[in-house]
Amino acid sequence: MKYMNTPDSQLTFDDLDLRILEQIQTDCALTNQELAQRVHASAPTCLRRVRRLVEAGVIEKQVAILNPQKVANSLTAIIEITLDIQTAEHLDAFEAAISQAPAVLQCYRVSPGPDFIVVAQVADMPAYHAMAHEMFTSHANVRNVRSFFSIHRSKFETRTVLPAQRTA
Repeated sequence: MKYMNTPDSQLTFDDLDLRILEQIQTDCALTNQELAQRVHASAPTCLRRVRRLVEAGVIEKQVAILNPQKVANSLTAIIEITLDIQTAEHLDAFEAAISQAPAVLQCYRVSPGPDFIVVAQVADMPAYHAMAHEMFTSHANVRNVRSFFSIHRSKFETRTVLPAQRTA
């Protein structure tokens, strides 16, 4: 097993690492003892492995996932954005600006098609309009914005598919 913290190296994981990652993706609030029991390892071994996975950058952060409808952010917008000028500097500048918006949950540079796909969550349509005006229409380099609004969420996962789980 090797752990390297460089962007161009491929991390390798053994079966215990994968079991740990699977469990904490499902419930990161498990105590170390509970996690150790679920992955069939000793608590000290489990603690060392988790620390190593954190230090290697495999585990970026541990969070609680809230139900948006319970906290008044029930409108999800999936937004395609095309810039007028698409140099690396302009893409970087727009990405930096959009990443600062609290309503923006995800931002992806994509190809082909639009330059960005953004997922935003706001309370309602007036809140979306205010965010869109601030982030898109007032930005001189935005050529086209196309928004889609979720009417039903049938699946939402935060997990990453682990190597042992990949299917052909």
